[in-house]
Amino acid sequence: MSNDMPGMRPMSNDTDHGGMHMTFFWGKDVVMLLKDWPNGTLGMYVSALAFVFVAAASIELLSEFSTIKTRASPIVSGLAQASVYGVRMALAYLVMLSVMSYNVGVFVCVVVGHVFGFFLVKYRDALKPKNDLE
Repeated sequence: MSNDMPGMRPMSNDTDHGGMHMTFFWGKDVVMLLKDWPNGTLGMYVSALAFVFVAAASIELLSEFSTIKTRASPIVSGLAQASVYGVRMALAYLVMLSVMSYNVGVFVCVVVGHVFGFFLVKYRDALKPKNDLE
């Protein structure tokens, strides 16, 4: 392929992708969801990791909401569950886009966040008396 074709760039190495990594890497210099977030400082990187951890755990916790039976009318109940589902899907896509930064720290925090959220859901279920499971 010729280098003088309009709109085409040769792809020679990982630094030729506008600063985006195309393989897993470890470091605080990551771009996740917004262009300048986190901004390369350690504090912002840690806050970004905390965000993806909480988001991943929230996805698991919100998955339990669909099993809650409300005493409201069917339309209100359906709207409430659909709203929670919408929030859950929005968080899931944000987490997926964060993982696509190929940062090992982000990946580990997302996996640990999902595991922690799943643990909380199952722990809560285990605490329920056996006769309340119906």
